[in-house]
Amino acid sequence: MQRISHHTLRSEFRQLLASDRCYHTASVFDPMSARIAADLEFEVGILGGSIASLQVLAAPDFALITLSEFVEQAARIGRVSRLPIIADADHGYGNALNVMRTVVELERAGIAALTIEDTLLPAKFGRKSTDLIGMFEAVGKIRAALEARIDPELAIIARTNAGVIGLEEVIARVQAYEAAGADGICLVGIEDFEQLEQVAEKLSVPLMLVTYGNPKLRDNTRLAALGVRIVVNGHAAYFAAIKATYDCLREQRQIDASDLNASQLSVKYSTAGEYMVWAEEYMQVKE
Repeated sequence: MQRISHHTLRSEFRQLLASDRCYHTASVFDPMSARIAADLEFEVGILGGSIASLQVLAAPDFALITLSEFVEQAARIGRVSRLPIIADADHGYGNALNVMRTVVELERAGIAALTIEDTLLPAKFGRKSTDLIGMFEAVGKIRAALEARIDPELAIIARTNAGVIGLEEVIARVQAYEAAGADGICLVGIEDFEQLEQVAEKLSVPLMLVTYGNPKLRDNTRLAALGVRIVVNGHAAYFAAIKATYDCLREQRQIDASDLNASQLSVKYSTAGEYMVWAEEYMQVKE
């Protein structure tokens, strides 16, 4: 099988960002899925943080996976990948200094690009993981990430959640991240093209959208015209693998089929309910 250097894959990703097209990611979670994606001629793959948590820990997406565990999985994929891989590096596993360590380790693992988000993680007790850190702290993280990389072809993409803050703040944040030197902006929670247009017209760097299959954002030509180069529709491949594994083993044991779908099975076997009980017991402040 053809081997490609990490630097070459990063250069290929840069070419995608510089193109006039919109590309959809393959969700990859291990070396085999990365090889399948390349063979099916996907242009780019993504290792999601939530998927790594399930794959490595069988744990829900509660910011439980550590940097070393995530990097180990990224390195396994990086050893065989023949397409550029984006790493969902969450909040960089801590403050700006932790972000620098994250960039160093993921670059060594062979990642072509990584996203650093401005989410406050781990989430405080009783709140969803949608609170954001201050804009200036987030800018510091982007600047630190850029300082830490060695290969200039490694793309640093700043990510924010447009679904939890007002449009004016979204624009202010992404403009600040662009000014800090981010190679691209990743947006989660964009509702429709009208909202996307208002953000895109304020930026000159390429955009990456996490849409989860939003039907209001399915026009590739229109996305490309607005500077969107990368679209993440979700991680259906991994959930399909969970369902296939469950059905195969269930049939071997001659057990009747369950009514649970793939997402429900992932919740069941990642014991999300137990983690919620533990959070209630150990994280709630009691005075």
